[in-house]
Amino acid sequence: MKDLSNENIIHVKKDGIEYIQFKRLLEYKDKLTHCYTLRPLNLKNKSKEDTDYIKICNALNLDNKNIVMPNQTHTNKVGIATEDSVSTDFIETDGLVTNVKGKTLSAVFADCTSLFLYDPVVNAIGNIHSGWKGTISKIGESAINLMINEYGSKPENLICCIGPTIRQCHFEVEDDVKELYMNVFEDKSIIKTGEIKDGKRKYYIDSVKAIVEMLLKCGLKRENIVDSGICTMCNSDILHSYRADKERAGRNASIMSLK
Repeated sequence: MKDLSNENIIHVKKDGIEYIQFKRLLEYKDKLTHCYTLRPLNLKNKSKEDTDYIKICNALNLDNKNIVMPNQTHTNKVGIATEDSVSTDFIETDGLVTNVKGKTLSAVFADCTSLFLYDPVVNAIGNIHSGWKGTISKIGESAINLMINEYGSKPENLICCIGPTIRQCHFEVEDDVKELYMNVFEDKSIIKTGEIKDGKRKYYIDSVKAIVEMLLKCGLKRENIVDSGICTMCNSDILHSYRADKERAGRNASIMSLK
């Protein structure tokens, strides 16, 4: 069986389900529960009553009734989850932050980038869905600024763990998307020129490198930026990937909850 464990990741197989966790965030397991789900779990339904949400919550000792999730429309909007928040509060929203213990934040993915934000000093979290549109509009920066303004977070204390995502090896685009990245990010090495297919030049984008550039400019320390190093397309046998499965693609979920 495939094992995605690496220097930053632990691959857990428990009670017939599988998920990964960041070693860095496990340093705070007395205060924080987190995971990124793997197949065969499929959270495409985006309902906390879904059987697969119940399974993963049981494995993590969480109450699925406490899940709140944004509806995810590739914006850079981040919401604040309070004690009374429910998922329907967060329309056209792609990330959530909270400092409420027991409030479980979830988001779903099928190639887009998950950002796990944690401030161990003020004990606040952020769970962010950063698709290519969200990356270009810097949803990660929006989340960080919200944590600064709402909870008094300091960028130098923030930890950001970057989950599985489509990597440069498979993130093929054309001129339109390439130009958007070129206009926003200074590090041009995020773009690799590819071959011509059907008369059109192809390019390969390193969204993770772009996100890291954004995080550093926000004031995060490099040692507090942890990359899973996992490509969803390369591992589509164990991770849901839209590029691999198109409309049939399921969804992986990122889950975070304060104890």
